[in-house]
Amino acid sequence: MNKMNEAAANAQMVTKLLFRLLPIQIVLAAVNAVSSIVSSVFASNYVGNTAMTAIGLFGPINMFINAISTMLVGGAGILCGKYMGRNQQDKMQNVFSLDILLATLVGIVITLVLAVLGGFDWSGFLTRDPEVRPVFDQYLIGQALGILPLMIGNQLASFLSLENKAGRTTIASIAYLIVNVAFNFLFVVQMKMEALGLALANSIGLWVFLLIQAQFFISKKSHLRFTVRKLDWKESTQIVRIGVPGAASFGYQTVRGLILNYLIMAYVGSIGISAFAASDSLLKIFWTVPTGMLAVSRMMISVSVGEEDRQTLTDVMRVMFRKFLPLMGLISLCIILCSIPMTRLFYRDPSDPVYMMTVWGLRILPLCMPLSIICMHFSCYGQASDKTLLVHILSIVDGVAGCVLFALATMPFMGMNSAYWASVFNGVCTTAIIFAYAWIKNRHFPKNMEELMVVPENFGVAENERMDLSIRNVEEVVFISQKVQRFCRSLGVDERRSYLAGLFLEEMAGNVVEHGFTKDKKNHSVDVRAAYKDGEVILRIKDDCVPFDPAERRQIIDPDDIAKNVGVRLIYRMATGVDYQNILGMNVLTIRI
Repeated sequence: MNKMNEAAANAQMVTKLLFRLLPIQIVLAAVNAVSSIVSSVFASNYVGNTAMTAIGLFGPINMFINAISTMLVGGAGILCGKYMGRNQQDKMQNVFSLDILLATLVGIVITLVLAVLGGFDWSGFLTRDPEVRPVFDQYLIGQALGILPLMIGNQLASFLSLENKAGRTTIASIAYLIVNVAFNFLFVVQMKMEALGLALANSIGLWVFLLIQAQFFISKKSHLRFTVRKLDWKESTQIVRIGVPGAASFGYQTVRGLILNYLIMAYVGSIGISAFAASDSLLKIFWTVPTGMLAVSRMMISVSVGEEDRQTLTDVMRVMFRKFLPLMGLISLCIILCSIPMTRLFYRDPSDPVYMMTVWGLRILPLCMPLSIICMHFSCYGQASDKTLLVHILSIVDGVAGCVLFALATMPFMGMNSAYWASVFNGVCTTAIIFAYAWIKNRHFPKNMEELMVVPENFGVAENERMDLSIRNVEEVVFISQKVQRFCRSLGVDERRSYLAGLFLEEMAGNVVEHGFTKDKKNHSVDVRAAYKDGEVILRIKDDCVPFDPAERRQIIDPDDIAKNVGVRLIYRMATGVDYQNILGMNVLTIRI
């Protein structure tokens, strides 16, 4: 098998894994988006434009809360992914406990701030409209009660994905949505609680979301356990340091939202805020697709960085360009074509100015979605690989600079459409920055994915010291085993270790093909990497079959057949180290000789 076929096989496995994880991540993100639409529909149909304006005014605050949550989720998730790639279990446990503790403390502080702003009518710096302000105060009080479960629940969702238990988060999300709809009907329609009812329904749903997820960790079925004993608080700075660049985008978007709201109120009026809130609520359901894409890519990127797996790292980005981008482009086109029927969910009178403002929002804003996928992925990669300068530049431009400058220059004569086109302008700018950054670093225009990503030369094992192979049937096992043996000898590895490398690979890959491939009717493959680093032969065997830890089999000794599992026992006795993990639903076995 030549190198081109080997790379194609690895890319195929990465594509398969990403698309297997993608639906769950989209569902998780979609539930929050649907909940936002539910609140907006109840607000527009049962309360009025003042409630829609309150929702719009809360947008920047919600963005700020998401910035804090994203900082913790991103920092802890990437750090855990790295430790998972290195099989450092104790460090993973420490990061998990610190993250939950930090999320709890931050959630309590934000809850108190929102309760004070709404309870004491200190929200005047956000709106001075005498009709909107009391409604907004009620909305703040109701939302305050859901901050704590939101913060902790978002962290647990990330860790459940790493535990390969994202299905539980899906159940929790659906339950959250059902509870939200039910209590909206009770509080808003039946009890006439208006804006307070809208926010309370959401908060109660978030508590349900948290409790369903937390049950898995409380039951002690998880590998990750919360503990306050022997915490290494130095890791908290790592969580923040890694998470801040990605979360900075949300922080900047908070500032952007406040400035845009001010400009819209000055040049368009409160109906502009209502139109923006309506179009934004509808588009949140579609933003779940790029959000889900980023979630699965983040997991793969962080683990690949931890493993120093150059091939998989670049394959994730190739999938983003070749698969994710065209898919998002098609979705954006569908939104544009359906802009009028979607607008009628909120406003049904075409003569009302807010009607056409919302229609144009649904026609223009979707254009930025495909471009945002590029920015999001490179920001995530920058976080994981410590390219903080690139991440901060992207965050500043995408978060506030590009959008605000465009709106300031064009809103006086473009009106409401200026706010919409500003997001598209952002996408063009951030994409140009990514290519310019690579051009400057490489001193020429990037010719391939590694150059576009500016992957360091010393990252991972040099190409001539590693070999990537794929096994798809039992006939290939012996052939690949012999090929690994010859590869080791070509690098100067002694005959004994070269022989053991081929033998160990034949035993473990043969077990996967014989037992794992036959457990279901799906097509499977074994991804094999042989590498020589620091005088050590490293074999990594990765497959997408049912979870199987060889350490469990080596303990089984059949008195009637003493030869049973002898191959596995031999490997554990003769290898320098044998580590097994199930990462994102994939078995990963690393053998060192």
